[in-house]
Amino acid sequence: MDPRPDNRDDIRDFLARRRAQLTPEEVGLPAGGRRRVPGLRREEVAILAGVSTEWYTRLEKGHIGGVSEDVLDAVARTLRLDDDERTYLFDLAKAAQPGPATRRRRKAVDVPPRIQWLLDSMTLSAAYVTNSRLDIVAANALTRALFSPLYASPTTDRRGRPNFARFWFLDDTSRDFADDWEGGAATTAALLRAEAGRYPDDKALRELVGELSTVSAEFRTQWATHRVRVHHGGVKRLHHPEVGLLELTYQPLDLPISARETHSLTIYTAEPGTPDEDRLKLLASWAATPARQNDESPETHRPSR
Repeated sequence: MDPRPDNRDDIRDFLARRRAQLTPEEVGLPAGGRRRVPGLRREEVAILAGVSTEWYTRLEKGHIGGVSEDVLDAVARTLRLDDDERTYLFDLAKAAQPGPATRRRRKAVDVPPRIQWLLDSMTLSAAYVTNSRLDIVAANALTRALFSPLYASPTTDRRGRPNFARFWFLDDTSRDFADDWEGGAATTAALLRAEAGRYPDDKALRELVGELSTVSAEFRTQWATHRVRVHHGGVKRLHHPEVGLLELTYQPLDLPISARETHSLTIYTAEPGTPDEDRLKLLASWAATPARQNDESPETHRPSR
């Protein structure tokens, strides 16, 4: 008996939503007469992908195990999936395959000391490591200063480990901290959705999604969109309680610590020669002198905006 969770609902919802988002004109088909549902019909996707309507209907119902990569490629092209969505579709197919290797449960691993040494060496950048559930499992001093609202949040666990998803959806102060809360919420849910497709047997991840779905209406809304995000990076604006508005660039990188769990290294930096760099340096200076925090904070020397 296969103990792994059934991911057919995820496959069905994902493919049906993507099909509904395409119009006949976008794929070179005549609009035809009145349509009962938005987007393409199943038979239209089947024709464009070069498969039978019966076969595609079965695929959209979640029966994806054993489907060849060529066929998945054809479906991905037909539905105009981007790179992240294509990766997600292939992850769903891989997770649906039976076998001992795919049924193995992932276990949390400790971050090796060499990774912490690497983080601590980055004194002018906020650098941290997250797992697939968006827990911060290792961080340098500037990260703890930059994301002080997360570390101070009641959503942080007993070990002092913040979780971006819980902070974003379960702590109202996240709306004051993030300049674009809605965009951050969408990205956070999309990252979790991609990981859930990749590792449907991750019990801790399922429990996190269940918790957020139960408590947060905003998360339920984002989760229902079935958006996925695998690779992300760019610019983020944060309203720090001590140094004010910060516009920072950030870039996540895959960090192959262990085959048993995925990790990502994320680095936040400021553009050189900008007031944001001045504020980040001030925050770094404050983070490097914890003994003086009670006597002198960045608020005392807040740079002009």
